[in-house]
Amino acid sequence: MPHVTYVAADGTRTTLDAAEGASVMETAVRNDVGGIIGECGGAMMCATCHCYVDDAWTARTGPRKDGEMDLLDCAASPVTDASRLSCQIRMTQDLDGLVVHLPEAQV
Repeated sequence: MPHVTYVAADGTRTTLDAAEGASVMETAVRNDVGGIIGECGGAMMCATCHCYVDDAWTARTGPRKDGEMDLLDCAASPVTDASRLSCQIRMTQDLDGLVVHLPEAQV
């Protein structure tokens, strides 16, 4: 089972088991990780699951999906090159150990 680590804005780290195929957002919401809301449930209709993929993982998570940047433009926190919607990152064994940083605000 792959693991994902969420780094809160204050530096607190939470590492969780993620079901293969589950999104980074789903894993956070199911485990009450503060900092990811996932208001639309993963339908890519909001930006409340905005995260920053750690530099060591950006190549493995791949490019943004079509439409992701449009929604990130509505994010409450600054958007950077590392910004992604966590609902669009599906966990696989290749992403075991993934680290994502959470913004200070989602809304």
